[in-house]
Amino acid sequence: MRVKRGTVGLKKRKRIHKLTKGFVGGRRNLVRVAQESLEKGLAYAYRDRRQRKREFRRLWIARISAALRQRGFTYSRFMHALKNAGVEIDRKILADIAVTDPRGFVHILESVSK
Repeated sequence: MRVKRGTVGLKKRKRIHKLTKGFVGGRRNLVRVAQESLEKGLAYAYRDRRQRKREFRRLWIARISAALRQRGFTYSRFMHALKNAGVEIDRKILADIAVTDPRGFVHILESVSK
C-alpha cells in the first residue's frame, strides 16, 4: 500500500510556489525547477547583499575621484589630507556633496589642502 502525502506535499509545494512568485515559465510552475531556481535565487540574494556594499563604495570613490581630478587633485592625496585634518566625513557623504554641491566640495577641498 502506498502512502499519500496529501496535506504535507501540498503544503511543501504551496510554499515553493509562493516564494517563486514572479519567476517566469517553469521556474514558477514546475516544482523541481522552481525549487532549483529558488535555491539559486536565495544564494544570489545572500551573496549580493554583501556585494552591494562593495559596489556602492566603488561608485562613491569614482565620483569623489572625478570631482577631484577636475580640480587637479588625486583621490589618495585628498583622503590623506582629510585624515590629517581630522575631518570625519565618509565617502558616501563626500560623493553626494561632490555631485550635488560642487561649491561646498571645493570649500572642503580648500580647508584640508592648506
